[in-house]
Amino acid sequence: MVKIRLRRMGKKKAPFYRIVVADSRYPRDGRFIEEIGYYDPMKEPVDIKVDADKAKEWLSKGAQPTETVKSLLVKSGVIEK
Repeated sequence: MVKIRLRRMGKKKAPFYRIVVADSRYPRDGRFIEEIGYYDPMKEPVDIKVDADKAKEWLSKGAQPTETVKSLLVKSGVIEK
């Protein structure tokens, strides 16, 4: 199954995340199909940037977002609750 999920980047105690489309069998920080945005929880206010067109395209193809990514997509206005 194809999932839209977070990929952890950054150094210890200072994470930021890339929002990627990946096969569910791949490791969390391993191989991925496409990068569609990023999320930085360490900044104030929180920094979220998502390519809405790519996200909608992958969702229409059947990709399933994780709970965290789903809430980020709602916050950025890509999908509705």
